[in-house]
Amino acid sequence: MRDETSFCRICNAMCGIVVTVDDEQRVQRVRGDDAHPLSRGYTCPKGRAIGTFHHDPRRLDRPEIRGEVVGWDHALDDIAALVRATIEANGPDSIGMYLASGSAFDTNGRRAAERFLRMLGSAQKYTAATIDTPSKPLVAELVGGWSGLTPVWDHERSSLFLLVGSNPLVSHGHSNAMPDPIVRLREHKARGGELWVIDPRRTETARLADRHLAPVPSTDHLVLAHLVREILRDGADHSYLEDHVDPAALRVLTQTVEPCTREMVAAASTVDAEDLDALVDAVRRAGRVSALTGTGVSMGKHANITEWMLWALHIVTGSYDRPGGMWFNPGYLLQLDTREWTASDGLPGPGPASRPLLPRRFDEYPCAGLVPEIEAGNLRVLFVVGGNPICALPGEERLRAALASLDALIVLDVVRTDTTELATHILPAAGQLERADLPWLLDAYQLAVATQYTPAVVPLGAERRAMWHTFASLGERLGVEVLPRSMSLADATDETLLEQITSRSRGGVAEVFAARSGTVHSGAVFGWVHERVLDHGRWRIAPAPLVEQFTAALAEHHERPDSTSLRLIPQRQLRKMNSQLRDIGDRTDQVLVHAHPQAVGELIDGDTVVVESPFGSAIGVLHTDASLAPRAVSIPHGWHTTNVCALTDTDAEVDPYSGMVWQSGIPVTVRRA
Repeated sequence: MRDETSFCRICNAMCGIVVTVDDEQRVQRVRGDDAHPLSRGYTCPKGRAIGTFHHDPRRLDRPEIRGEVVGWDHALDDIAALVRATIEANGPDSIGMYLASGSAFDTNGRRAAERFLRMLGSAQKYTAATIDTPSKPLVAELVGGWSGLTPVWDHERSSLFLLVGSNPLVSHGHSNAMPDPIVRLREHKARGGELWVIDPRRTETARLADRHLAPVPSTDHLVLAHLVREILRDGADHSYLEDHVDPAALRVLTQTVEPCTREMVAAASTVDAEDLDALVDAVRRAGRVSALTGTGVSMGKHANITEWMLWALHIVTGSYDRPGGMWFNPGYLLQLDTREWTASDGLPGPGPASRPLLPRRFDEYPCAGLVPEIEAGNLRVLFVVGGNPICALPGEERLRAALASLDALIVLDVVRTDTTELATHILPAAGQLERADLPWLLDAYQLAVATQYTPAVVPLGAERRAMWHTFASLGERLGVEVLPRSMSLADATDETLLEQITSRSRGGVAEVFAARSGTVHSGAVFGWVHERVLDHGRWRIAPAPLVEQFTAALAEHHERPDSTSLRLIPQRQLRKMNSQLRDIGDRTDQVLVHAHPQAVGELIDGDTVVVESPFGSAIGVLHTDASLAPRAVSIPHGWHTTNVCALTDTDAEVDPYSGMVWQSGIPVTVRRA
């Protein structure tokens, strides 16, 4: 037996772990690393299940072509020939790639995959970011001038922490990593900090909060707008606003939120007016505020304007890039605070040929364009890298038909999924314990300027290969350069590729590679965004697209007030990450349709029900749940049996600025099957 120190690569928290391995290279146990400075010995059930997942009988071991096991050279030669012929006949944009959360935690694999597609000359890049979170980089770009600005909770100084549609006790953070969340939040409260939660469900985090407000789904933007309105009247940091906000823009913001009175918002959201008053008072007491949204907000119809109101709240209270509010992690590896920045104008590029009005942002198309591109015959070969789009993308039935029509669907993954069932080519990838790694893509999400390194804990099993090696091998066959210029495929290793990143980091190669339990450069840092990123040190607090969208939403509410319909909201689960770990252990009781008893009439627990939206239907088992607001219905995502993707649609209700499909707050009905 031996113990190996590593870190978990399932969610953003990336907790330190110790993996016990026996002489046959089987994982016997995974526990928390007490020496890790951020997770401090904590692990969740997902992390502790890594060993079970590693030895899952559904692991992919050998390449396959149309269900037949083949050798690697055969598979790669076949794919290279397909790609070459397709490009010659249809151009480089006939090749596409979907990159999901599984690839986000494989630094070398993700970088190689993106470079492979870029070197082919294709613009057909799609990622999971446009499924659940595009409002965050969009608002960051429109308000701050750069899409990569990610506000992080100043957990050591904050006196008020407000969570909107976020449940870190289960998710461990969405755009913020939050390892050991229960202890973190208790420490915040022990210092005298207040914790408020706005969520239609009394979540696990809400049960720990000082106060919980449960608005009708899709009215969070009104609650926050009311908060901004009242703070502008009494409680704003006027000295800060004079220095960092254009007066004309501030007047536009003030006019925009003016209709969001106490009475109007209380009626629309069903939050008691006294509770709205209490929240305003809490912000005034605190002075500065720390606030975050989660997927409960960011997957909804009003995601952009809710996120905007959250940014506006931070700015009018002088809470961004200042102690006691939110800071912007410049990253240990990325060192964003050492670069020179030019503010973006926030204008998108054109969408794909079949849907040119969809916005292209951040060098990718929104996933709403993927199926139309396949149906139009523009996209003919698709690589799926570390993802299961069948359980992630909208319009399940239409998506299945589109994927089945491709000339080639090439899936790189560690286990069989709903998507590998449709694949023409399956390429088995190294699991997280079989590769060396760094948290490169999520460097700026951490609660400190920190990083960590892990070597491979166990050797590659069966005939699996590292994803970077697979793409580099395809690149060699196609004459495109995937690896750094100084490196050949014969000489490249996990470590030599990671050295390319660590050599440009704060600590250098030796320090990072020695950081088996993580290394912290510093805690929160302040000022670099004002000095280096903001255009003339000023926030663009009232971007025209967001003002327009907010005004339209307000008019729609007044014209068609909706006081009766049920609304679908998302829900994360402690023992799985999206569709990962879904089939580990006895999980048959976990995919349930949650609804308040008042919402379902005579239906009872255990009834098989049909949930219908304007776009489709799904069948599931009912669980009456008084923790939900009376008009909220919740179905966890990532399940193939009760698949919420069947309730959404690629064409209807696509956000014009982010390209995201409306997936939360959808009107639904629930009836007995």
